[in-house]
Amino acid sequence: MQRYKIPASEVSVSEEIKKSRFITLLAPTDGVAAAKAYVQQVRERYSDAGHHCWAFVAGAPDDSQQLGFSDDGEPSGTAGKPMLAQLMGSGIGEITAVSVRYYGGIPLGTGGLVKAYGGGVQHALKQVETLEKVLRTAYRLQCDYTLHAPVSALIRQMGGEVNHCDYGAEVTLQVAIPDSAYHETVRRLRDISRGTLQISII
Repeated sequence: MQRYKIPASEVSVSEEIKKSRFITLLAPTDGVAAAKAYVQQVRERYSDAGHHCWAFVAGAPDDSQQLGFSDDGEPSGTAGKPMLAQLMGSGIGEITAVSVRYYGGIPLGTGGLVKAYGGGVQHALKQVETLEKVLRTAYRLQCDYTLHAPVSALIRQMGGEVNHCDYGAEVTLQVAIPDSAYHETVRRLRDISRGTLQISII
C-alpha cells in the first residue's frame, strides 16, 4: 500500500453504560513502539481506572505484522478483538485505540462488553480527522547546474520533496520520491538529462 489515511490528532469519547464509564481514546502512532508507548501514557493518565484495553494498527492498514490488542483483565475476546476489528474496518493506519473503564458495579456480560468496547472505538472513529500518508524513499541525485531547476520542478510535480542541496562541481540533491511514482520519475529524469543524471538510494 503506497498511500493510506492516518489520524491527524488524538480524539476521545466518553460513555456511561450501566454505571460503568468508558473513555475511548484514539491517537496517531507510527510503529509498534510508538503504539505501546501511547498505551503506557494513557495508563498513567488514567491510573485509577480498572481496565486499560487496547488495540492498534501501527503501520499501513494492510500490514498484518503491526497489529496488536489486549483485553487487560476483561474476559478473553470481549475488548481487544472487537476494538481491533473496528480499527481494521476503518481503513486507517498508524492508529492506536485505548479504552479506559471505570467499573460501576453492574456486570455487562460478554455481549455487553463486546458492544461497549467495539462501540466506543466506532464512536471515536467518527470524530477522527485524517491525513493522507504517502510512502516516500530518500535518494541522492547528482546533476549539472543547468538541470537543477527542471529536476527540482519534476521531483515536486511527481509528489516528491527536495530536502537539501549541495553545490560543488555538480549539484547534489537529497530528495524523497513517492514509492508509487519512482519508476516514472526516474524515466523522466533520464529523459531531461539525456541519461547523465545519477540517482542512488540513501
